[in-house]
Amino acid sequence: MVISEANLKKLEQLNNKKVMEYLQDAIDLCKPAKVTVITDSEEDINYVKELALKNGEESKLRMEGHTVHFDGINDQGRDKANTRYLVKEKVNWGIKVNDMLQPDGVAEVREIMDGIMEGKEMLVSFFSLGPTNSPFSQRAMQITDSAYVTHSEQILYRTGYEEFKRLNGSDDFFLFLHSAGELENGTTKNIDKRRIFIDLVENRVYTVNNQYAGNSVGLKKLAFRLAIQKANNEDWLAEHMFLMGVQGKPGRKTYFAGAFPSACGKTSTAMLPGQTIVGDDIAYLKNIDGKLKAVNVEKGIFGIIQDVNPEDDPLIYEALTTPREVIFSNVLVNDDKPYWLGMGQEVPDKGRNFSGEWYKGKKDANGKEIDYAHKNARYTIAINELANADDKVNDPNGVEVQAIVYGGRDSDTTVPVAESLSWSHGVFVGATIESETTAAILGKEGVRNHDPMANLDFLVVPLGKYVENHLKFGNNLDKAPTVYSTNYFLKGENGKYLNGKLDKKVWILWAEGRVNGEYDAIETPIGRIPKYEDLKELFKANLDYDYTVDEYNEQFSVRVGKYLEKMDRMSKIFSSVEMPESFLKELNDQVARLKATQAEHGDVVKPEVFAK
Repeated sequence: MVISEANLKKLEQLNNKKVMEYLQDAIDLCKPAKVTVITDSEEDINYVKELALKNGEESKLRMEGHTVHFDGINDQGRDKANTRYLVKEKVNWGIKVNDMLQPDGVAEVREIMDGIMEGKEMLVSFFSLGPTNSPFSQRAMQITDSAYVTHSEQILYRTGYEEFKRLNGSDDFFLFLHSAGELENGTTKNIDKRRIFIDLVENRVYTVNNQYAGNSVGLKKLAFRLAIQKANNEDWLAEHMFLMGVQGKPGRKTYFAGAFPSACGKTSTAMLPGQTIVGDDIAYLKNIDGKLKAVNVEKGIFGIIQDVNPEDDPLIYEALTTPREVIFSNVLVNDDKPYWLGMGQEVPDKGRNFSGEWYKGKKDANGKEIDYAHKNARYTIAINELANADDKVNDPNGVEVQAIVYGGRDSDTTVPVAESLSWSHGVFVGATIESETTAAILGKEGVRNHDPMANLDFLVVPLGKYVENHLKFGNNLDKAPTVYSTNYFLKGENGKYLNGKLDKKVWILWAEGRVNGEYDAIETPIGRIPKYEDLKELFKANLDYDYTVDEYNEQFSVRVGKYLEKMDRMSKIFSSVEMPESFLKELNDQVARLKATQAEHGDVVKPEVFAK
């Protein structure tokens, strides 16, 4: 008998027929040697931590609570090519989507998973996406043979065994079945059979032959896809957004949500000094009595660690270099101490990393030199371990969002911060985000991609419907939040960035002041931009920096020609997509405003021209 009487009793207490059916199917398919059910108890949580160490998926580091995990050298980012949506029938998504008819996909992945857990221990866990006992919470059942995956989810999500009891037998929950597959030197061997299949018909996910958390931790971006489908059918929003409390004048706190593609400053914005963090990655947004309320789906952070250093990200750095529970992944380890790219310390010339034993000058199979740590190396930490955790992180009623920020990676077009002209213009701003690719995704870096709402990789509904739902959602609120665009990556003619990494604090504080009626703004064809005097005061008060008129002019001059080039790219993209009329009107209006400005003032227009 692979499941003991004690573990069976834990399941029976849930009184949920669907849970039992799912588990029996997983046992029959994967054929584990042993099944362990994990509840919300401290004993069970500790069992998983110890198991991750015992089976070699994690190892202890010098500092108390710190462990390290290594993914295989070819398993370092989200695998878009082998991530498929399993659908009942083919639809016109309006975007590039890897979809597959559900019966075909299920047959393929189940053939790969047949007997994949032979000789292994199957872990069965229950979680809540969002705070427990809340109108926002979605339940999730995770089945995996990886203690690292379960441990990561225990840090990132609220335990949900008791939450499943509150389901009263309902089958309204998501299921995740994962296996790391056959291991060689502790990492997945059969990468050619890596599959990440999101079954939109059955609300379940199959993921196999991988360990990198973006592919294996089902409750993260895989559950996110299922939630987006659910949200778009139930008139709420599941978004790739942080939530933060922005501290304005003494005693005033304004909650912001923000969507940025991976490695575009999202976590560092949510972690700005002096502000409070509710969440850094995924939010559920609902209309509660006419107000936009939101919760963090997670209770932890799975963040990119590159360039986290005392100067640029002091709060994160402090948390990662003091005793507390942290899982590091794909960093360099020397003498049981972690090292990562851009940490601001001298790095040893040998140690252990994702390639095994590493030494300076080591090359991969293609003759390319291997960095001491990966660009997509990560840390996993609970938000309540951070000094700046907001007091409403676990509030079942959520926080009231008054502003939404959209940001991308843009070296030549978008000003550092601009306020949208209306809610529908704000949706347009979000839907036209462009960003250069980074190491968080397998493939070529430095390619400019269109990434609507920083959510393109995760959309499981047609783009037109997704945008239309945003428009309707805001219009149904008593007062829609104000929308801002930000860009931390604008460069000058010399190719150097025009802003320091902490300048984003000024842009966010200006936006907070605008929301609360504190500052006037200059209206331009692309939105409202700050006045120099207000920014000068904010820079001095918050960064002790004397911000000059020349800097202001270079950063906030509207590069009309470049914006028109972007609008041309957008027009081509949306010409082949069925989009709402009000959205197309925003696109046409923006083009008209830009062309009129270009005809009168040229390709680059200083703020003072619009202020007259």
